[in-house]
Amino acid sequence: MNHTLKRLFLWDYYTDPMIDTTIIDIQTTQESRLAETNFDELIFGRTFADHMFVMDYKEGKWQKPTIRSFQNMSMSPASSVIHYGQSIFEGMKAFKNENGKFGLFRPDMNVKRLNKSAERMCMPKVPEDIFMEALTTLVKLDKDWIPKGEYSSLYIRPFLFATDEYIGVKASDNYRFMIFTSPVNAYYAKPVNVKVERHYTRAARGGTGFAKAAGNYGGSLYPARLANQQGYDQLLWTDSKEHKFIEESGTMNVMFVIDGKLLTPSLSDSILDGITRRSVLELVRDWGMEVEERRISVEEVLKAAEENRLQEAFGCGTAATIAHIASIADDEKVYDLPAIETREISQRLQSYFIDLKKFRIEDKHNWMLDLS
Repeated sequence: MNHTLKRLFLWDYYTDPMIDTTIIDIQTTQESRLAETNFDELIFGRTFADHMFVMDYKEGKWQKPTIRSFQNMSMSPASSVIHYGQSIFEGMKAFKNENGKFGLFRPDMNVKRLNKSAERMCMPKVPEDIFMEALTTLVKLDKDWIPKGEYSSLYIRPFLFATDEYIGVKASDNYRFMIFTSPVNAYYAKPVNVKVERHYTRAARGGTGFAKAAGNYGGSLYPARLANQQGYDQLLWTDSKEHKFIEESGTMNVMFVIDGKLLTPSLSDSILDGITRRSVLELVRDWGMEVEERRISVEEVLKAAEENRLQEAFGCGTAATIAHIASIADDEKVYDLPAIETREISQRLQSYFIDLKKFRIEDKHNWMLDLS
């Protein structure tokens, strides 16, 4: 493959003893797959843009950062990430409007959360300046991969994993940080039906539930498969001790509108501090709505549904933004929720986020980073 070698000099006066270099080597591909990509038939997470960012951590320092063509990696069978799961990631998106303006939604929150996850998993933190420079450079380089559709975006996956070739049980000394991107359409094509999970646990107190650790998701796959086989789209995870209190919905934070108030489980070390979650709470408070962040029991929610006081329920996260919950099942009983068109709050939130990310409305909170 032919490459054109470029160099991007970062901060002229930036120095950090944890960084071996402040230069990104950019190797642009001459064999773009853009022309052969059908943006109308994208399957979430199956199509990847032309380039990826790579930076290794060795001998106590971050090494030379590079951007190269998207390609496979070679790994030793003894790579410690395979055996002991030192792997974390983030999920974020770039958006483009009909006029070609494009940018990112609250990327500063992603790097902070990545480093919070890194601390919990005994991994080196990624310098925020390098994260942001790598991210923005990569997105600008592959800007033509950002779809313009109303519910479309360029999904971005930053991740960090251990690379020691060693099978002793200890934190790795060497790591690799990478970012690649994927053009996507809507994550959910329709509202979801969820089931209360009373047996299996997504995360326990004292564990890694607040971190975006790969193992959290691996452990959720089996109960999610069981629910899918029973006809449900997602689970309502409950606490690990009593299975009485709601924590998350599938891979999203969850919210309920009961008696005109927005309720969501309060954060703990078993619940992810979602960026969409945080943004929703800031917005509805600005709109004058009463918000409660607290422990929410399954019984409280189901009782409200029985009494027609549960007006809305939805998941919120990077992939789906707002995912309407159509029904909640507990054992053999199914509670159908109000029609989607009657849901004022979640509909308003969905419209607001789309318009904000497409640069159609004023960005009062300075959440969008314009890369145009």
